[in-house]
Amino acid sequence: MASVAINSFMNSFNTRLEAPVKQHLKNVYACLAMSTLAAGLGASLHLYTNILQAGFLSAIGALVFFFLLISTPDDNGKGMTKRVGYLLGFSTLTGVGTGPLLEHVILIDPSIIVTAFIGTFVVFVSFTLCSLLSERGKWLYLGGILFTLLNSLMLMSLANLLFGSTLLWNAQIYIGLVAMCGFVLYDTQAIIEKRRMGSKDFVAHSLDLFVDFIGIFKRLLIILTQKEQESRKKRRN
Repeated sequence: MASVAINSFMNSFNTRLEAPVKQHLKNVYACLAMSTLAAGLGASLHLYTNILQAGFLSAIGALVFFFLLISTPDDNGKGMTKRVGYLLGFSTLTGVGTGPLLEHVILIDPSIIVTAFIGTFVVFVSFTLCSLLSERGKWLYLGGILFTLLNSLMLMSLANLLFGSTLLWNAQIYIGLVAMCGFVLYDTQAIIEKRRMGSKDFVAHSLDLFVDFIGIFKRLLIILTQKEQESRKKRRN
């Protein structure tokens, strides 16, 4: 029964995507894996060494790598090595930037990091498969909604600097998590359509998914940490 289900899934996957698209997705996810490893290295550098620490300079460095990547043309793969380097530089410094959050989580319960990562992986894979197996372009309509949500979250963040509301903060986290999950659906189908229209820039496409992955991971870290803190307070009382 399991083998029949697996064969049915593979046949469905193969019939929906053309060979060039499947190869492109392999390149995208290979880059995403490298980016995730680079982010893990960056976080480790912050936590366990004094080589790189999260702060103003690391944030500026991440922005520099980001703009170098998006401003350097793919040129049919000729600038691929340089652009992969920019991607890994951005990913590493993004990982460094998560260091303070990870330090806080470790003080509460280090196992939360593993749980959040596994949860992020499961959520990301689930929404990716949903996007890949859905009808062509089904989730592309989400683009406008999701970018509107992002703008709303930015306004909420600015407003919360004035009000310092816990309710507003929690709303930002949960709405942000929903938005990131939506972006996995949207970005996956957008990448497929861009490849069908001739774009082979798998480095830039993997950047979109990396931002989604990190966005989900950070928010799960915060939510799980809050849950653990609330649970401890209840036990004390």
